[in-house]
Amino acid sequence: MGTSAHLRLMRDLYRIEKDPPPGISAYPCDDSLLEWDALIAGPLGSAYEIGIFRLHLKFFQSYPKKLPMIQFKSKMFHPNIFSDGIVCIETLPEGSDQTIDVATILIALQTLLGDPFPDSPANHYAAYLYLHDREKYERMVKRCVELSLEKL
Repeated sequence: MGTSAHLRLMRDLYRIEKDPPPGISAYPCDDSLLEWDALIAGPLGSAYEIGIFRLHLKFFQSYPKKLPMIQFKSKMFHPNIFSDGIVCIETLPEGSDQTIDVATILIALQTLLGDPFPDSPANHYAAYLYLHDREKYERMVKRCVELSLEKL
């Protein structure tokens, strides 16, 4: 019998396969329910719009009480994402154990791409450009978008 995290992740997988959110796919890696790969499309109306970004999620036995560690495998330039691709989890909205699932985490992350929190930066340079030189910020983002499409 699986742990509560495993059971919850099986439920999340069933839901995401049955009714995938637009622009999002996610699936467990190999034999482990605690590690997933995902793809998210950049949000419409943002500089990330046509990008398709690869991510890796590592869940903990305490999921959903503790959110997973999320890392972009695609090159990413964003105020709330460290230069190594790790997402600053504090910038994702919190919910209850009943409202948090893989789909809502990825939807929140997709939203964060288009609506960052520059006052709580993981990448200070990206936050500075976002606030003070939006044109240069968007050029840097568009380069990441181009790279994301090359690696598909």
